Amino acid sequence: MQPESPLVRALHDLLRARGATIAVAESLTGGLLGAELTSVAGSSVTFLGGITAYATPAKASLLGVDQALLARHGAVHPEVAMAMARGVRARFDATYAVALTGVAGPDPQDGTQPGTVHAAFMGPDRDRVRSVQVGGDRGAVRAGAVRCVLELALEQLAEPTG
Repeated sequence: MQPESPLVRALHDLLRARGATIAVAESLTGGLLGAELTSVAGSSVTFLGGITAYATPAKASLLGVDQALLARHGAVHPEVAMAMARGVRARFDATYAVALTGVAGPDPQDGTQPGTVHAAFMGPDRDRVRSVQVGGDRGAVRAGAVRCVLELALEQLAEPTG
């Protein structure tokens, strides 16, 4: 079992202070983000759950990602990450949602290079997508994706609400 991450603790603290909840949609991380978020005792107060939609059809059927969007851009695209966040937020009726899609490698997917990560944050007052390139093997890319979306969520939650 992994030790509690300071990023995860800070995220739960911010959510708790706002009386808010979060849900997650994951693809390339295969559940790692949910595992990180539940590593903190008492996380059930703020973390409602997640959907791991690893296969492209699952993004449409479980998260409501438009099939035309998936056909146009493929599963690894900033708009797909945002659609995943929108879908999981609605399904869990969460205050906030985050989503991850990308290519862990070692091979490209639909012409997208390994290490490509799109992280989305969605809430009642703001939506953001961050796209990054993470180096290393599959494990490093997946860990980097989790870190990227946690940092994005912390930055967005630290901003005053509008």
